[in-house]
Amino acid sequence: MVDHVIKKITQKRLLSGVFLLLIIFTLSERVVQDNDPAKGTSINSLFVEQAVKTWVEFEARVKRLLSDDDEGSRHQRFIVNTDGITVLIAHNIDLAPRVPVRPGDLIKVRGRYEWNAQGGVVHWTHHDPQNNMPGGWIQHHKKKYK
Repeated sequence: MVDHVIKKITQKRLLSGVFLLLIIFTLSERVVQDNDPAKGTSINSLFVEQAVKTWVEFEARVKRLLSDDDEGSRHQRFIVNTDGITVLIAHNIDLAPRVPVRPGDLIKVRGRYEWNAQGGVVHWTHHDPQNNMPGGWIQHHKKKYK
C-alpha cells in the first residue's frame, strides 16, 4: 500500500514537472516571437490590421522633421514614408544618440509598431536598458543608432 502511494506521488510530481516545463517553453517561445520582427510583413499590412506591439524592420524615406517630445523621456520625432503609409518615428534620445536625419534621407529602422489612424508610430528604436530583449535601432548612412 505504501509503495503504491509513493509511486502515485512520484508520478504526479513527474507529470507536474513536465507540465511546468511545457508552460515555460511555450512562454519563452512567445517572448522570442513577440520580439522578432514581423518577417515579410509590410507597414501597410500592419496598418490595415491595426497591429500593436509588433516588432518590425523596414526601410523608409524621411519626410518631415518634428520638434522633440520633451515630456518624460525625451524623444526625437520625425515622419517617414514606407509602403505608402506615413509613420511617426519616436526615438528615445535619453537612451540612444540623436540620429542626424534630414528630409529625403533613406533609413532602416528596427522598432515596435503601434497602430494609430495617422499611420502608426514606431518606438523602441534603441537598446533595452534592462537587457531583457534585443531592442531596436535606426540605421542612417551605414551607422546604427541604438
